Amino acid sequence: MTRIDETYAAATEPVFSFEFFPPKTPEGEANLLRALSQLAPLEPSFVSVTYGAGGSTREKTIEIVKRIQREFGLDAMAHLTCVNATVDDLRRTLDEMRDAGIENVLALRGDPPRGETRWTKTEGGLEYSCELVAMLAANYGFAIGGAAFPETHIHAVSPEDDLRHLKAKVDAGVQFLITQMFFDNAFYFDFVDRARAAGIDVPIVPGVMPILSSDGIKRMTELSAAHLPDGLVRELDRRRGDDEAVADLGVSYATLQCSELIAAGAPGIHFITLNRSPATRAILSALRLTQPWKPNRTSGGVDARVVAAG
Repeated sequence: MTRIDETYAAATEPVFSFEFFPPKTPEGEANLLRALSQLAPLEPSFVSVTYGAGGSTREKTIEIVKRIQREFGLDAMAHLTCVNATVDDLRRTLDEMRDAGIENVLALRGDPPRGETRWTKTEGGLEYSCELVAMLAANYGFAIGGAAFPETHIHAVSPEDDLRHLKAKVDAGVQFLITQMFFDNAFYFDFVDRARAAGIDVPIVPGVMPILSSDGIKRMTELSAAHLPDGLVRELDRRRGDDEAVADLGVSYATLQCSELIAAGAPGIHFITLNRSPATRAILSALRLTQPWKPNRTSGGVDARVVAAG
């Protein structure tokens, strides 16, 4: 298996990766395996598997990562949070990951358990994600990823405070960052500018989620506080009640969004697949066909503001 930090360091073209979540039902598991079977031939540089709310899928996450590596031959990264876990719990989980041959971990503080709005440290656990990163860096050989928030973390006091916490994570050992989803690229461009000015020099990878339904995007934006541009809201409203039309718009919009990000120097795209394959297949196929990362494929050249994103 390949370390993801080495993948970004060696990349000469954009790095494309996929995110999946652990299913909770047999039907969901069948959907995940179907999506993996259909997306694996696209040869992503790596895939990641999220962690359930409140650490509810700890074993499932590791099981799926192992299965992806074993059955699909893909490099896989396990998400890990501090929620509802003592330091001993975290060490046992990390030992299991190491012994299973997992080499990549996305270290997160995590959100409060479902039904709670305030973050509370677990007794005997960790308060901040930078503490988890420091534990990883000191005791394990994983490649360590972290999360970044172009529109500022919902629990941050200010954008400046959010960047200070992010810098602390990178200083503690984070080697690449994957952003929360966003729908206005201006937030990413501005965020990269501010991160570089703050001394954050690791790859900052945009996380992109194609919109597939009106209800789905409403839930997602309420949870993440991601902003939808006015023009996109108008087009979604025109298609309200017709999820097929919404998905068509979502795929088209995400393709344009990814094309602009890559042409402007983003190191790759991390696709939030929602355990479905058609949208991600369509977007990635279009990107590989048009190759917006090549200067002669774009009309305006590369945006110098974010060349440093990689």
